[in-house]
Amino acid sequence: MTLLQIKAATGSTTENAQTFLPYLGETFQHFQISTPAQQLCFLAQVGHESGGLFYTEELASGSAYEGRTALGNTHPGDGVKFKGRGLIQITGRANYQALSTALQEDFVTNPTLLGGKNIKLCTPAQLRNAALSAGWFWARANLNSLADKMLLQHPIDEGSNLEFYKKITRIINGGYNGLEDRLHRLMQGVTALTTNPTLNAVAP
Repeated sequence: MTLLQIKAATGSTTENAQTFLPYLGETFQHFQISTPAQQLCFLAQVGHESGGLFYTEELASGSAYEGRTALGNTHPGDGVKFKGRGLIQITGRANYQALSTALQEDFVTNPTLLGGKNIKLCTPAQLRNAALSAGWFWARANLNSLADKMLLQHPIDEGSNLEFYKKITRIINGGYNGLEDRLHRLMQGVTALTTNPTLNAVAP
């Protein structure tokens, strides 16, 4: 995936795309997000979730998650401590613990290792973790299998393509919030791929 394609699919600035380029490349390789459909669907979704590869932490305080046992928030203060972080907004003690095991990094003790407000305030380690955490979520939810059912040469916003993309959105979001924007980013990415069809794996 080229820099211009990443920029188009995420709706990011060139600078943000360039900053995340090596971390996205590592994420694609590590979690086997390898086909054009898989990569474009992933990029469009994280582009929406992160405001164009800018935010790595949820803007809200996280207090709304306090006491949410479904998220593993069983300790006082867990809601704020384990608010959404990373390019796909990993949320809750249970998810932070599972991610810690998967990436062999202690995000439970040090949750801000997963993201620090926005790209301008993040260390390279936080940026890397933000990207890898999104890949981990994507792989755990087996979203490649849904992306593989999409036919990029057909209209993205109708028919079976729309239904599969809605399923991806629902798994990530829990609903269809921002669906129009997510679709727009995907269509921009498809256009960039069509006009410059050389698919280059981003080097880690």
